[in-house]
Amino acid sequence: MPESTTITDEMKSHIGLSSTPATYEVSRLDIGRFACAIGDANPLYGDEAAARESAIGGLIAPPTILRSFLPGPTPKPFPEPFAHILDAGSNYRFFHPVRVGDSITVTRLLKSLFTKSGRLGEMLFKVQEITYTNQLGQTVAVQETTTITFGEPDPDSGSTLVGVV
Repeated sequence: MPESTTITDEMKSHIGLSSTPATYEVSRLDIGRFACAIGDANPLYGDEAAARESAIGGLIAPPTILRSFLPGPTPKPFPEPFAHILDAGSNYRFFHPVRVGDSITVTRLLKSLFTKSGRLGEMLFKVQEITYTNQLGQTVAVQETTTITFGEPDPDSGSTLVGVV
């Protein structure tokens, strides 16, 4: 099978590039609003007395709150060849809970690119790693996410997407 010409040298130059770090302060209000939005009444997210008495020792955030913390921009825009995009899923590894008062710094890097042909035509797969670090320098979680772009080439040949989660 011939090698895909979709992945250009310019695209390959993005592999291993890290985004600008973005930092978020986590408040009790943020945790409460997020838990309410996802319908999770776990007392560890809102009942300070119950959380203090638990093995965790205090209020924590639902793990998926991390999905709301976006990394900063990449040093250069990714030259996206296709007009359509799909989220192909994420895998998380959690190491420490997010607590009230934490500062969470988020970075993303492009790990790999590959193509496949299918019912939708040629598809470009981007595998990215998002790292969440707290103010103590501890890695809170690592998320590996895959996006797929496909379809006819983008009619606006000058358009690009800058890292998509």
